[in-house]
Amino acid sequence: MARLALPVFLLLCFSLLHLSSSRPSRTRKAVSAHQPGDAAAEEDDVKSQLERLWQEVNSLKEMQALQTVCLRGIKAHKKCYLTIEEPKHYHEANEDCIAQGGTLATPRDMMENNELRDYAKRSAPGSKDFWIGVADIVKEGQYVDVNSLPVSFLNWDRSKKQPTGTKRESCVALSVAAQGKWYDEVCRSLKKYICEYVIP
Repeated sequence: MARLALPVFLLLCFSLLHLSSSRPSRTRKAVSAHQPGDAAAEEDDVKSQLERLWQEVNSLKEMQALQTVCLRGIKAHKKCYLTIEEPKHYHEANEDCIAQGGTLATPRDMMENNELRDYAKRSAPGSKDFWIGVADIVKEGQYVDVNSLPVSFLNWDRSKKQPTGTKRESCVALSVAAQGKWYDEVCRSLKKYICEYVIP
């Protein structure tokens, strides 16, 4: 539907642009000849209409890109998730997600965590763990998401005494092998990762 809406919308934009830039009628000429201020106001009005149209076109492009991501990944909890199978350091992984319009995935409760675990297992069979958007880089033991907001949901693998509490291991990975439990890891380790995109 969105794929069809974008070309139709663009056609409408260009038609409006063509109409506004075509030669004015005699009535317009007569009015603008007597009232030069009206012509400037009319031009400003056309410019503001075009500006609004371009904003709507850009908004449609973003929505179309988001739908493409959702088609490649999964949609859950008003978000789309997409696993990236090229291993990267934690910070490179987050920068890549941001460049694609998202962030590293941050599960906010057990249901989201289980969705991520199941999706990661299906999308990258054989992979053991993935970076998620949780770290305690700034202050040891104070875990925040990629926007530096405190994280209230934590899912540590207590059987392996996680988190270890060392300053070297400041970034968090979700372990598919450990049923979605988390562990802290050295941020420069290479891992696959999961990006999340908020659906408007």
